[in-house]
Amino acid sequence: MSNEENPPDPQGPGEVQGSPDPQSPPEPQRPTGPQSPQGGPGRRPGRFPGALPDETPAQAPAGDASGATPAEQPKQAGRQRLIAALWPPRVTRAQLIVALLLFVLGLGLAIQVRSNSDNSPLRGARQEDLVRILDELDNRTQRIEDEKQRLQSQRTELESSSDQAEEARKQTSEKARQLGILAGTVAAQGPGITLLVNDPHKTVQADMLLDTVQELRAAGAEAIQVNGVRVVGDTYFTDEGGRIQVDTEKISAPYTFKVIGKPTDLEPALNIPGGVVQTLEKEQATATVTPEQKIIVDALRPAKRPDYARSSAQ
Repeated sequence: MSNEENPPDPQGPGEVQGSPDPQSPPEPQRPTGPQSPQGGPGRRPGRFPGALPDETPAQAPAGDASGATPAEQPKQAGRQRLIAALWPPRVTRAQLIVALLLFVLGLGLAIQVRSNSDNSPLRGARQEDLVRILDELDNRTQRIEDEKQRLQSQRTELESSSDQAEEARKQTSEKARQLGILAGTVAAQGPGITLLVNDPHKTVQADMLLDTVQELRAAGAEAIQVNGVRVVGDTYFTDEGGRIQVDTEKISAPYTFKVIGKPTDLEPALNIPGGVVQTLEKEQATATVTPEQKIIVDALRPAKRPDYARSSAQ
């Protein structure tokens, strides 16, 4: 093969392609790091060929689809775990039994408290009514104490008397007189009050007079007479033809009550707030109470033998 087909290497034989020329000057060394503007360290890269590229700031990781940041994700995860722990509630059999027992106990206590409150007779009573009831209780207690003392005195007299039969007869006669006063078969006298009720407008009714009698009895009245009619245990008041009828007799205003009893107990009982006097004044009537040292109750009722009741001592 001729030399024209294979031209000789321009670099000459024995030379390797790409090797440096031993007679050529050395190539200047390129900087490998950032240098200062004067060529020293800290020089900003990219000013010279072969410099390192500029650094780019790291981007924050993108959030989830709900837009929450990574710092908020643990909070949301904790809230979800709390909700999952509370709902749906996990109730054990023991917890269910305890809750049922507490419910039954609370219901029983509520019913007991309500029944005790509703059954009170003084619930919702007015202040004047409470004062009147308290006064009546005090008067009844005092009367019971007096009766107790009297009976004890009678027992002492019977035990100490030399003639017990005669003493028993005297006490029996005294008891008969007392029962006659209560039954209205004998006249009576003693301290008490006079109650005068004027009714110019004809507004006083039978139930008002009956309430007056009940107030007097509660205050300790022992004998009562209204317009010449003796009031006893079976006396009744009715409205008859525009007039008031007491038992079988009709009476008209003014109504006069003669009452034997302790005046210091009878008068306050009628004048307490909400009592008889105030009630009559609301009906445009007037009531006047006059204490007296001697009241005579002389209206009598016939003694009536009971048809069926008999003494148990017979």
